[in-house]
Amino acid sequence: MTTTLAQRVVAGIKEQILAGELAPGARLPSEAALMEAYGVSRTVAREAVSRLQAEGLVETFQGRGSFVLAVPEPSPFTLEASALRTSADVLDMIDFRLGVECEAAALAARRLSPATRQAVEAALAALDDDAPEHAVEADFAFHRAVTAASQNRFFVDLLDSLGPMMIMLPRTRVGEEHSPSEAVHAERLRREHEAIAAAVLAGDADGARAAMRVHLASSRRRLSPG
Repeated sequence: MTTTLAQRVVAGIKEQILAGELAPGARLPSEAALMEAYGVSRTVAREAVSRLQAEGLVETFQGRGSFVLAVPEPSPFTLEASALRTSADVLDMIDFRLGVECEAAALAARRLSPATRQAVEAALAALDDDAPEHAVEADFAFHRAVTAASQNRFFVDLLDSLGPMMIMLPRTRVGEEHSPSEAVHAERLRREHEAIAAAVLAGDADGARAAMRVHLASSRRRLSPG
């Protein structure tokens, strides 16, 4: 019961902090004031303040009381190409993409709309039609179209933070036999992308997830043949 009451006090104070009613540096109401405002005991009031301390929202000074700390500003996720310095970094990036894009593809299959269907179809067609010098941009545009079809902005934001360099950097670290200009490899890439698109467009979530995993895992194997 005490815990539930303390949670109610914590929620109320958090709301005031986030609304700006208790600004950074402001003194928190005294225990007596909290007891009166929320109709709780001193024990409950103290527990609530302790929880706020543990969450980094307030700081308590002996003899002075508790004061509101500034809520940290969220920092956008960004990743510069210069941060990927080694082949191990590129492999880690592909592992990261496996965790993001496989689930994004599955969600895309479930949430496909007429507009996103058209975008995925157009992006797939552009992979075949674009000149070699635009291959990286076309490849990225396809992956972004599939991710955008998930209708989950967090997936899209993550992909946008990587940008076309997520396609370009792995290609700079494979041998000539895996160059997009090499016919056999180009055909393999085309089939992998077609399998992803087919599953997404068919509304097959499990198939889309699996097809994306096959594609990205193949890229990883090409980078670490051993």
